[in-house]
Amino acid sequence: MLEKLNVFLQKYIAILTPLSLVLGVLLENIGQNLLFLVSWLFAFMTFVGSLSMKFKDVKIFVKHPVLILFTIVFLHLLMPLWVYFLSTIIFDDHLLTVGFVLSVAVPTGVTSIIWINICKGNLPLGLSIILIDTLLSPFVMPLMLHIVSGEKIQLDVASLILNLILMIVLPTILGIIVNELSKGEIPKKFGKKLAPFSKLCLFAVIMINSSVISPYLKDFNTHLISVLLLVLLIAVSGYAFALIIGRYILKDYPQMITFVFTGGMRNIAIGVIVATTYFPSKVAMPVVFGMLFQQVLASIFSKVITKRSVPQNI
Repeated sequence: MLEKLNVFLQKYIAILTPLSLVLGVLLENIGQNLLFLVSWLFAFMTFVGSLSMKFKDVKIFVKHPVLILFTIVFLHLLMPLWVYFLSTIIFDDHLLTVGFVLSVAVPTGVTSIIWINICKGNLPLGLSIILIDTLLSPFVMPLMLHIVSGEKIQLDVASLILNLILMIVLPTILGIIVNELSKGEIPKKFGKKLAPFSKLCLFAVIMINSSVISPYLKDFNTHLISVLLLVLLIAVSGYAFALIIGRYILKDYPQMITFVFTGGMRNIAIGVIVATTYFPSKVAMPVVFGMLFQQVLASIFSKVITKRSVPQNI
């Protein structure tokens, strides 16, 4: 039953994500009373997502140091600069700019592994990028946000770093330790059973946090549409830039697949938590909207890649 539920949730994730957002807006008062649960829900999601990882995944860095470093630079420098440029030109709103930058400054998404596997990418390389980027995120994200927010927004950097360590680093290390000590038996036995609960936690995080931005969503106007369109443009450009770089510079098919999905996807749930915890609610708008497009675009780009690319090293 749990496996069927997981398949159902995975199949309709592109529908259930915006539905969770709408429910959060409609149940605004309930969601705001449940904000204390968000960090725990995300820590559980991180733990479940890391059960398939091993400490040896970091060793892949020795084999592909340039690609892994470039992926991290792409995720946390090139894309934030691009997004900062777009948001400052289109919107004269510092809070929105911080929100847009935050939406791409978060670590790469663990769910990129699903698409890397489907499109026959380099899975060990993907796991290595996710693990290294996840462990670096508590230090890279606060630095980026501190630079962007400037003096206009007071950011408690020390608290942010500690919170990210508790929500990301510790659950990740715990998941890896469980996998290592059980020699893969616990993930094999319980991984599929925990997977649907992890997805339900994701929907709960979206629903609870979207209640914070409900005042902005209730007044559906051209400004809101503009924010949505820019979020879509940013999401598309992330995949598109990664695909262009992968196809014409990397050329190796499995590496290209891995770069496209680790470069295009984001762990946006952590961005929503950071936005709602450390910034005014308006900052969360672009971050929450980013959840609407990720899986749909991943599906579209997977079809584009498989149709136009000839696998060489599968």
